[in-house]
Amino acid sequence: MFALRELVHAYDGREVLRVPEWRAAQGAHWLVLGPSGSGKTTLLHILAGILRPTSGSVGIAGQDLAALKPAALDRFRGEHIGIVLQRLHLMPSLTVMNNLLLAQYLSGLPRDGARVREVLTTLDISGKADAYPHELSFGQAQRVAVARAVVNRPKLLLADEPTSNLDDARCEQAYELLDSQARACGATLVIATHDQRIRARMSNRFELRGRP
Repeated sequence: MFALRELVHAYDGREVLRVPEWRAAQGAHWLVLGPSGSGKTTLLHILAGILRPTSGSVGIAGQDLAALKPAALDRFRGEHIGIVLQRLHLMPSLTVMNNLLLAQYLSGLPRDGARVREVLTTLDISGKADAYPHELSFGQAQRVAVARAVVNRPKLLLADEPTSNLDDARCEQAYELLDSQARACGATLVIATHDQRIRARMSNRFELRGRP
Protein backbone atom coordinates (compact mmCIF):
# COMPACT_ATOMS: atom_id res chain seq x y z
CA MET A 1 0.00 0.00 0.00
CA PHE A 2 2.88 2.32 0.79
CA ALA A 3 6.62 2.09 0.47
CA LEU A 4 9.29 4.35 1.95
CA ARG A 5 12.87 4.04 0.81
CA GLU A 6 16.03 5.82 2.04
CA LEU A 7 13.88 8.49 3.65
CA VAL A 8 15.65 11.37 5.38
CA HIS A 9 14.23 14.62 6.72
CA ALA A 10 16.20 17.50 8.20
CA TYR A 11 15.38 20.89 9.68
CA ASP A 12 18.02 23.61 9.39
CA GLY A 13 20.58 21.00 8.44
CA ARG A 14 19.85 18.78 11.46
CA GLU A 15 18.57 15.30 10.67
CA VAL A 16 15.35 14.56 12.54
CA LEU A 17 14.16 11.43 10.75
CA ARG A 18 15.75 8.51 8.91
CA VAL A 19 13.82 5.51 7.56
CA PRO A 20 15.93 3.16 5.42
CA GLU A 21 12.87 1.17 4.28
CA TRP A 22 9.29 0.55 5.35
CA ARG A 23 6.53 -1.19 3.43
CA ALA A 24 2.92 -1.77 4.48
CA ALA A 25 0.24 -3.82 2.76
CA GLN A 26 -3.28 -2.61 2.05
CA GLY A 27 -5.48 -3.06 5.11
CA ALA A 28 -2.57 -3.64 7.51
CA HIS A 29 -2.58 -1.88 10.88
CA TRP A 30 0.69 -0.38 12.11
CA LEU A 31 1.78 1.31 15.30
CA VAL A 32 4.61 3.87 15.08
CA LEU A 33 6.34 4.02 18.44
CA GLY A 34 8.97 6.34 19.79
CA PRO A 35 9.68 8.94 22.44
CA SER A 36 8.80 12.60 22.01
CA GLY A 37 11.12 14.14 19.45
CA SER A 38 11.82 10.89 17.61
CA GLY A 39 10.09 12.06 14.42
CA LYS A 40 6.68 10.37 14.67
CA THR A 41 4.69 13.45 13.64
CA THR A 42 7.20 14.25 10.89
CA LEU A 43 6.85 10.71 9.55
CA LEU A 44 3.05 10.94 9.48
CA HIS A 45 3.18 14.33 7.76
CA ILE A 46 5.47 12.85 5.10
CA LEU A 47 3.13 9.88 4.61
CA ALA A 48 0.25 12.34 4.24
CA GLY A 49 2.12 14.43 1.70
CA ILE A 50 2.00 17.46 4.00
CA LEU A 51 5.81 17.50 4.16
CA ARG A 52 8.25 16.74 1.36
CA PRO A 53 11.20 14.73 2.71
CA THR A 54 14.70 16.09 2.33
CA SER A 55 15.60 12.95 0.37
CA GLY A 56 14.25 9.49 -0.37
CA SER A 57 11.05 8.22 -1.96
CA VAL A 58 7.45 7.95 -0.77
CA GLY A 59 5.01 5.78 -2.72
CA ILE A 60 1.34 5.63 -1.72
CA ALA A 61 -1.06 3.28 -3.54
CA GLY A 62 1.44 3.05 -6.40
CA GLN A 63 1.86 6.82 -6.70
CA ASP A 64 5.25 8.49 -6.22
CA LEU A 65 4.34 11.60 -4.21
CA ALA A 66 7.41 13.48 -5.46
CA ALA A 67 5.99 13.30 -9.00
CA LEU A 68 2.88 15.29 -8.04
CA LYS A 69 2.68 19.07 -8.24
CA PRO A 70 1.11 20.80 -5.21
CA ALA A 71 -2.46 20.99 -6.54
CA ALA A 72 -2.39 17.37 -7.71
CA LEU A 73 -0.88 16.29 -4.39
CA ASP A 74 -3.70 18.04 -2.51
CA ARG A 75 -6.28 16.19 -4.61
CA PHE A 76 -4.49 12.86 -4.16
CA ARG A 77 -4.35 13.38 -0.40
CA GLY A 78 -8.03 14.25 -0.25
CA GLU A 79 -9.06 11.19 -2.25
CA HIS A 80 -6.75 8.58 -0.74
CA ILE A 81 -5.48 9.71 2.69
CA GLY A 82 -7.34 10.53 5.90
CA ILE A 83 -5.53 12.05 8.85
CA VAL A 84 -6.51 12.76 12.45
CA LEU A 85 -4.10 15.30 13.90
CA GLN A 86 -3.29 15.94 17.56
CA ARG A 87 -5.21 19.19 17.26
CA LEU A 88 -8.49 18.38 15.60
CA HIS A 89 -8.60 21.54 13.44
CA LEU A 90 -12.36 21.58 12.88
CA MET A 91 -13.56 24.76 11.15
CA PRO A 92 -15.25 26.70 13.97
CA SER A 93 -17.56 28.67 11.67
CA LEU A 94 -18.99 25.54 10.01
CA THR A 95 -21.45 22.97 11.31
CA VAL A 96 -20.41 19.35 11.63
CA MET A 97 -22.20 18.55 8.37
CA ASN A 98 -20.44 21.37 6.53
CA ASN A 99 -17.02 20.43 7.95
CA LEU A 100 -17.43 17.04 6.28
CA LEU A 101 -18.87 18.45 3.07
CA LEU A 102 -15.87 20.78 2.93
CA ALA A 103 -13.54 17.77 3.09
CA GLN A 104 -15.28 16.35 0.02
CA TYR A 105 -15.18 19.69 -1.82
CA LEU A 106 -11.47 20.31 -1.14
CA SER A 107 -10.71 16.82 -2.49
CA GLY A 108 -12.42 17.63 -5.77
CA LEU A 109 -15.12 15.07 -5.04
CA PRO A 110 -18.88 15.64 -5.33
CA ARG A 111 -20.47 16.82 -2.11
CA ASP A 112 -22.42 13.81 -0.92
CA GLY A 113 -24.73 14.55 2.01
CA ALA A 114 -25.91 10.96 2.14
CA ARG A 115 -22.34 9.73 2.67
CA VAL A 116 -21.80 12.33 5.40
CA ARG A 117 -24.95 11.26 7.21
CA GLU A 118 -23.92 7.59 6.86
CA VAL A 119 -20.56 8.25 8.52
CA LEU A 120 -22.07 10.36 11.29
CA THR A 121 -24.61 7.63 11.99
CA THR A 122 -21.89 4.98 12.11
CA LEU A 123 -20.02 7.08 14.67
CA ASP A 124 -23.19 7.70 16.69
CA ILE A 125 -23.13 11.48 16.23
CA SER A 126 -25.86 11.94 13.61
CA GLY A 127 -27.71 14.19 16.08
CA LYS A 128 -24.80 16.65 15.96
CA ALA A 129 -24.88 17.29 12.21
CA ASP A 130 -26.10 20.87 12.68
CA ALA A 131 -23.95 21.61 15.73
CA TYR A 132 -20.86 23.84 15.67
CA PRO A 133 -17.52 22.61 17.02
CA HIS A 134 -17.73 24.73 20.19
CA GLU A 135 -20.99 22.97 21.04
CA LEU A 136 -19.36 19.51 21.09
CA SER A 137 -17.76 17.61 23.94
CA PHE A 138 -14.16 16.53 23.40
CA GLY A 139 -15.27 12.98 22.60
CA GLN A 140 -17.83 14.21 20.08
CA ALA A 141 -15.27 16.51 18.44
CA GLN A 142 -12.83 13.61 18.15
CA ARG A 143 -15.51 11.53 16.44
CA VAL A 144 -16.18 14.36 14.01
CA ALA A 145 -12.45 14.52 13.22
CA VAL A 146 -12.44 10.78 12.52
CA ALA A 147 -15.59 11.16 10.40
CA ARG A 148 -13.89 13.88 8.36
CA ALA A 149 -10.84 11.63 7.90
CA VAL A 150 -12.89 8.68 6.58
CA VAL A 151 -15.72 10.40 4.71
CA ASN A 152 -13.88 10.02 1.38
CA ARG A 153 -13.18 6.30 2.01
CA PRO A 154 -9.39 6.68 2.22
CA LYS A 155 -6.93 3.93 1.42
CA LEU A 156 -4.63 5.18 4.18
CA LEU A 157 -5.77 6.40 7.60
CA LEU A 158 -3.23 8.18 9.81
CA ALA A 159 -3.64 9.21 13.46
CA ASP A 160 -1.13 11.29 15.43
CA GLU A 161 -1.11 10.66 19.20
CA PRO A 162 -4.89 10.05 19.31
CA THR A 163 -4.84 8.76 22.92
CA SER A 164 -2.48 11.24 24.55
CA ASN A 165 -3.90 12.86 27.69
CA LEU A 166 -6.89 10.47 27.71
CA ASP A 167 -7.87 8.30 30.65
CA ASP A 168 -7.91 4.52 30.19
CA ALA A 169 -11.58 4.31 29.18
CA ARG A 170 -11.29 7.08 26.58
CA CYS A 171 -8.01 5.63 25.33
CA GLU A 172 -9.78 2.34 24.59
CA GLN A 173 -12.68 4.15 22.91
CA ALA A 174 -10.34 6.19 20.70
CA TYR A 175 -8.45 3.10 19.59
CA GLU A 176 -11.64 1.12 18.87
CA LEU A 177 -13.00 4.05 16.87
CA LEU A 178 -9.96 4.21 14.60
CA ASP A 179 -9.72 0.43 14.27
CA SER A 180 -13.39 0.00 13.32
CA GLN A 181 -13.40 2.85 10.81
CA ALA A 182 -10.20 1.66 9.14
CA ARG A 183 -11.71 -1.81 8.77
CA ALA A 184 -14.95 -0.35 7.38
CA CYS A 185 -12.94 1.44 4.66
CA GLY A 186 -10.45 -1.39 4.14
CA ALA A 187 -7.80 1.25 4.87
CA THR A 188 -4.24 0.79 6.01
CA LEU A 189 -4.10 2.27 9.53
CA VAL A 190 -1.02 3.95 10.99
CA ILE A 191 -1.17 5.25 14.56
CA ALA A 192 1.80 7.22 15.87
CA THR A 193 2.08 7.28 19.65
CA HIS A 194 4.28 7.02 22.70
CA ASP A 195 1.29 5.63 24.65
CA GLN A 196 2.21 2.13 25.80
CA ARG A 197 -1.42 1.28 26.62
CA ILE A 198 -2.25 0.44 22.99
CA ARG A 199 1.04 -1.32 22.22
CA ALA A 200 -0.47 -4.77 22.80
CA ARG A 201 -3.39 -4.06 20.47
CA MET A 202 -1.33 -3.92 17.25
CA SER A 203 1.20 -6.54 16.23
CA ASN A 204 2.83 -4.54 13.43
CA ARG A 205 5.17 -1.99 14.98
CA PHE A 206 7.60 0.48 13.48
CA GLU A 207 9.87 1.95 16.13
CA LEU A 208 11.72 5.24 15.92
CA ARG A 209 14.64 6.04 18.16
CA GLY A 210 15.26 9.49 19.59
CA ARG A 211 17.83 11.53 17.67
CA PRO A 212 21.01 12.48 19.55
